[in-house]
Amino acid sequence: MKIPDIACSEECLLRAGNTNCGGCGMSLGLNFLARALAEADETCQLAIPACCGIVAAGAFPTTAYSVPTVATTFAAAAAVASGMAAIRDLNGETHQVICWAGDGGTYDIGLATLSAAAERNEDIVYVCYDNEIYGNTGGQRSSATPPGARTTTTPAGKREAKKDIVGILAAHGVPYAATVSIAHPDDAARKFRTAFETTGTSFLLLHSPCPTGWKSEPGDSVHLVRLAVRSGLFPLYEVFDGVRYRINDAPDWTDPGEYFARQRRFATDAVDLDATRASCRRRFARLETLAEAFPA
Repeated sequence: MKIPDIACSEECLLRAGNTNCGGCGMSLGLNFLARALAEADETCQLAIPACCGIVAAGAFPTTAYSVPTVATTFAAAAAVASGMAAIRDLNGETHQVICWAGDGGTYDIGLATLSAAAERNEDIVYVCYDNEIYGNTGGQRSSATPPGARTTTTPAGKREAKKDIVGILAAHGVPYAATVSIAHPDDAARKFRTAFETTGTSFLLLHSPCPTGWKSEPGDSVHLVRLAVRSGLFPLYEVFDGVRYRINDAPDWTDPGEYFARQRRFATDAVDLDATRASCRRRFARLETLAEAFPA
């Protein structure tokens, strides 16, 4: 599928002059977000914790973001966004309050405030661009790092499984949670719009390739996340109210070997492909069971 052209103008969410690397999935994700805001005739304010997303703004007093943006501490993005939403509502305003956070500030350091905001059902949109490492601080492992991936703190490859963050948010009963791929732009745009239309906490998990941390070619970024969807490594689905499930794109069970081979963060023998294939099929079978028993 061809990635749609997104014209750059004064209304661009991420403007020229940002510090993002070539092939950065987060940059594409921000452009998709900008497209969805424009199509929905929405405006937004951003809360961004310590991560590549806030470094992208550039050096003070200039900024590459075209909307009001608050830089928060690593742990506080959801808490700050809760305050921003409260002020919005007190002032009778209608803009979206959006957290834009990496996996380190979501799966790990920011999980407590995210959980608290979800439990209160704050009217915010929380987007985790998941590049599966602490990309801003040198490429350390996070609990989003997949098994076998080499990072600066797991030079022999990570041993533990990746945390199921969508399952955790679904367990909070949030009104809307979904996975998003930059290789599926129409699906991504629809999910952003659904999040905007939802009252209460919406959580979107964006698979975000990082050529620097993944040791991949910048031109491969979209291809890699497409392979992740096709092989079942990153299923596309939605969860409503923590109960109702909808699968958006079924895997065709493309062999995941190419996905791993195109990233030098995985040693040749670091990934058990047979076990990976079996794990992907078990996980998708579970999603199919949930979607059949509790359809959206």
